[in-house]
Formats: sequence, C-alpha cells, structure tokens
Amino acid sequence: MTKAILMKAGAILALTLTATTDANGQNIQPIKYGDMNQWVTRHVKESAIIGGNTKTLYEIAPAKTWKQNAPYTNWGGSPWGTSNVMAKVSGITKTNVSVYRDSHPGHGFCAKLVTHIETCKVLGIVNIKVLAAGSIFLGETLEPITSTSNPMAKLDAGMKFTGKPKALVFDYRVQLSGHPNRIKETGFSKVKTVAGIDMADCVCLLQKRWEDAKGNIWAKRVGTMVVRFAKTTNGWVENASFPIHYGDITRQHFYKPYMGLLSGNDIKWAKNSKGKMMPVKEIGWATANEAPTHMILQFDSSHGGAYIGSVDNTLWVDNVRVEY
Repeated sequence: MTKAILMKAGAILALTLTATTDANGQNIQPIKYGDMNQWVTRHVKESAIIGGNTKTLYEIAPAKTWKQNAPYTNWGGSPWGTSNVMAKVSGITKTNVSVYRDSHPGHGFCAKLVTHIETCKVLGIVNIKVLAAGSIFLGETLEPITSTSNPMAKLDAGMKFTGKPKALVFDYRVQLSGHPNRIKETGFSKVKTVAGIDMADCVCLLQKRWEDAKGNIWAKRVGTMVVRFAKTTNGWVENASFPIHYGDITRQHFYKPYMGLLSGNDIKWAKNSKGKMMPVKEIGWATANEAPTHMILQFDSSHGGAYIGSVDNTLWVDNVRVEY
C-alpha cells in the first residue's frame, strides 16, 4: 500500500496550541476557544409547515450573531463543531439544539451538553422523533443535514496535530438521568430498550493517518484516552487530568473494550485531500514512540453512539487543554 501522509482539505488545517505555564509549573497548552467563553449565536427560522419558529443555536467560536438560514461553517478559525445543526429535508428546514452556552461560576461561560428527544411535527401530526445527544468535538458538522442515515459521515472529525501530550485536562460536571436503561430512537422504527445506564464521556485519540492513491484514509492508533462518567458529580470537578496512553494498550490493566480500535458504526469520517468525505479506517496500533498526525477529541452527554441514550443526561465542559 502506498503511504502518503494525509493533507486535510478545508479551511481549518491544523490545531495550533500556545504553551503556558500553570501555578504548579506544568506546561499547559489550551485548546483554542476551549475556555468556552466565546460563542456564535445563530437564529434559524424553521419552515412554516412545522411551526415557523426561530430557534437559537450556539456554536463555539468568536462572538458573533449569525442571522441567516444558511449552513454554518466553523467561524473565526475555531476548531470546534457541535451537535447543534440545521437540517433541510424535502425542502423543510428543521433544527436540533442539544448544546447550550451556560455559566461556570468563577470561569465565565461553559458548554452544556444535553440528551433529549427531537420531534418534527407536520400539520400537527408527529412525523419523526429522534433521540439526540449533546456533543462537542474537534472538527466540523457538514450542514445542512439531509437525513438521519449514516450520521458519522456528516461529521468531519479530527484536526491535524503532531504533539504528544501526557494528559488531557478539563473542568466538568455531570448530571445523569437516573434511568436504569437507555433507549434507541431513530425516528423510523419502534423505540428499543438498550440495557445499562447512560454515561457521559470524553474521547481523545491520537492517530497517524495516511491516504492511498484512491483517496481512502487509513490510520494507526498512537495515543488513547477514553473516560466514561458513571456517576452524578457533586457540582464541578475542576482541573481534572486524564492520562493519554501511547502504543498498544490492550494488555494494560486499565484497558477496556471501548478503548479499542474504532470499527463498525463508531468509525470516524473525514475529508480526504480532494475534499471528499471518507471513513478513517484504523488498522492497528502504532508504536509508543511514533508521532501522530491528527487528534480526535469529543465530549458527549451519552456514550452509546447515534440515537442511543437517556433523556436528560447532561454534561458540562470547560477549560479544555493538554498537558506536557
């Protein structure tokens, strides 16, 4: 297989971090706009046939009011995408809002991610009900969304990144729903019960990607940090540090199956060098001393994938940075 390191197409080329030193002398590099203090406020008018309401959607980017029913692309060099989206299906404009700007006492704003049921009504009749989790991630949502099929293919996931930090650090707060099981609600089939409580999560993966002559994107896993939050917190947890583990971790004592190579519906998608969306196929583990080319980072109010979760699961996130 011919290997050529992937040069990512699009306006956002790389995740650039600026080093600072904290009170303990640690080398900390904040992720751009990861302090969650700047937000774009979008006002999107939905189609008259579903009520014609104007909805407010927040995006993590330099402060701006976005008054247009047009697809949003990451503004002002922001690396962050969200699950707040404008959809246009059969000429009908509809929104989903599952990420909110909220307050973090002493720190300004933060991101609030909420799992909820999104309902689309046509002429007073319920047409579609979908479970939607709140999510923020490095990358971009490709608007407008035109269907509920293959949701991962609508997210350009990951940013160019060559560093090897020892930990991901952030502030968080969790409020679980309290339901003993989850549901799967896709809008086109009966609601199904999924065993087990719903958990919020954070996924940080460092990949070494390359592209072949046909435009396929391949990757090896360089670094791994996956944490699931199984309990409601007593308020905010400040400066939480989660180590990033390098190389093949499958034989380590902390390894869990959900930390493994991405496959099936969990595969991330990204634009290749020609701007075409392609699945990023992880085919193995890199050695611990190899350098990554990309970072995947996402926070979710529900951990089970698209359309699976528990209503009211909530995750607050603030001050996202890496530590060396």
